[in-house]
Amino acid sequence: CFQISCQGATSITTFAVFLCDKIAPALHRAVYERTALDIARDMKSKIPDFRGNRSCLEVCILRYLAQEENFEKFKNYLQCPGDFLETYIETRVEMYCLDKNRRLEKFLDDSLTHCYESIQSAVFASTRIVKDRKDRNDKISLWLDEFCSALGELLSLPRRDLKGIEHQEITDIEFLNNAMTEALTALKERLKEEFVSADMSSFERQPHTILAEQFAGCWEKCPFCGALCTNTMPNHDGDHRLVFHRPQVLTGYRWHKTDNLVIDICSSSVASDCLFRIGEDKWIPYKSYRDAGSQRHGADPSMQLYWKWFVSHFRRELEIWYNGKFHGKGEIPALWQRITKQEALDELEK
Repeated sequence: CFQISCQGATSITTFAVFLCDKIAPALHRAVYERTALDIARDMKSKIPDFRGNRSCLEVCILRYLAQEENFEKFKNYLQCPGDFLETYIETRVEMYCLDKNRRLEKFLDDSLTHCYESIQSAVFASTRIVKDRKDRNDKISLWLDEFCSALGELLSLPRRDLKGIEHQEITDIEFLNNAMTEALTALKERLKEEFVSADMSSFERQPHTILAEQFAGCWEKCPFCGALCTNTMPNHDGDHRLVFHRPQVLTGYRWHKTDNLVIDICSSSVASDCLFRIGEDKWIPYKSYRDAGSQRHGADPSMQLYWKWFVSHFRRELEIWYNGKFHGKGEIPALWQRITKQEALDELEK
């Protein structure tokens, strides 16, 4: 402020540069915040995985896992489906933004152009209102009032942070308008140079987090097979909604007092006369699972080729993971072993 006061005719230029230095961090944040929202919105409309609801996304994830044929990735998905979903979205966002076309840079440039034009409009509007005022001697204070008001919610630039420069004796508001235009142009060019090397770590609020929030909802699991509820409401009424149930081996179930892994699908068990155990010696019919306090889950009529293929394809890995065997009551049917990955994927598409 002292420097501006001592510069006489050049004080307007110094004032403009000083104000733009104040604007710079707020503009930087605004550009990245807007870009994060734009990326999430763009991917939601253009990428098939994210066009539908969480059930559709679940199917896309299962397709991806089958195509990868990586058992460790399946394990991560089965153990922590919510974390896997967010990681999956994060990976897709990075691939989309950092491909050979460098979409990220274009998103940032578009956001910067929008913010720059809005700030420039605020400068013009403030100048138009203040330049012909004859009833006020503190034109700079009035100009700053109008400028911060015109910015609205675009930038976080509190008027109180500019009190140190509001008493400058600057009367040529038109010259200030031109000086601000030059200073803003220089600021825009500096930011454009920064965007060339920008990556996803530059965001305070990540685009993949915004996108993942749109697939929030209930994360309850079926107590028998671990299938995840895909209802979009966290505290919804009625039965949990599932894409389809799975063989119970996927939660480590074994037949009582044996090492036989359970390949039965719980939706079939609920329709049978089988029992399940609670604690050491309490047995309850599957049909009465609601009475046992277990999660309510809708029956699923699908043939579930996908999980039958998975169990057959990764039988050795599953035996090691769950310390059991697919023999005895857990013998994998020959029909399951003839299911191809393509058949499983084809049913998934339906």
